[in-house]
Amino acid sequence: MLYSMTNVCQRFNKILNTYHRYQTLASLDLTNNKIGDLGAQHLADALRHNTTLTTLYLDSNQIGHVGAQHLAVAIQHNTSLTTLDFYHNKIGDVGAQHLADALQHNTTLITLRLNSNQIGAVGAQHLANRLQHNTSITELELQWNQIGDVGAQHLADALRYNTTLTILDLEANKIGDVGAQHLADAIRYNTTLTILNIWNNEIGDVGAQHLADTLRHNTSLTTLHLWNNEIGHVGAQHLGNALRYNTTLTTLDLTENGIGDVGGDVGAQHLADALQHNTVTVFHSLSMLCLYLHFFM
Repeated sequence: MLYSMTNVCQRFNKILNTYHRYQTLASLDLTNNKIGDLGAQHLADALRHNTTLTTLYLDSNQIGHVGAQHLAVAIQHNTSLTTLDFYHNKIGDVGAQHLADALQHNTTLITLRLNSNQIGAVGAQHLANRLQHNTSITELELQWNQIGDVGAQHLADALRYNTTLTILDLEANKIGDVGAQHLADAIRYNTTLTILNIWNNEIGDVGAQHLADTLRHNTSLTTLHLWNNEIGHVGAQHLGNALRYNTTLTTLDLTENGIGDVGGDVGAQHLADALQHNTVTVFHSLSMLCLYLHFFM
């Protein structure tokens, strides 16, 4: 199997380097091919010379930190790749560090997706350190990476200095109220981030309050995803009060929270009252029935 994978990758390199029709290849999807570290090394060798590939999908390929290192070295000086999708591999914090180091030199990569790679808080710190001064990355996805509130704090520190990131996806990272506070404090006066996804992060009313305080001041965020957290009617009230003053948010997702669990439709009523004076045009919540009743009954 090892020999077979080596042979395939060597043939791939030869194809890329020999045939003109493949020298114009712009997008390559190798999702779920078990290429491992060795396959990643051969792909990295190709990336050193290729000048046309813009999008590379390597999802679910059992690539570890060694493979990540090979790719990181290759993209340090690559001038064509704009999207690297690395979902569901096993690079860990060491692999995250290698890719972060590459960001110090690479100036063309725009989208980096490292969802489900076990990078933890340490890996998040490595990425955050480089993001502080990076001027090319606009979208960073770190779903399901166990970064916790400490990792969220590192990323928040980066947001205080970064001026290019527009999309940050931290779904399912157990950042909690503390992590939400770090992010909220950082984006209060951030003028570039437009989409923040913190679904499924154990954020309760306290975290919602911090985010609400930020919404009173932030003028760039257009989409806030808070699906499947632990926000109740108190948190909904804080968010509702903030929406009265915010003029930029257009999408707010509060699906699968506990807004109506305690206090009935009180939380929904606060949100409904706010929406009468706000620019939110897309609103997701299990309390939509309460909102409807409040508006039309």
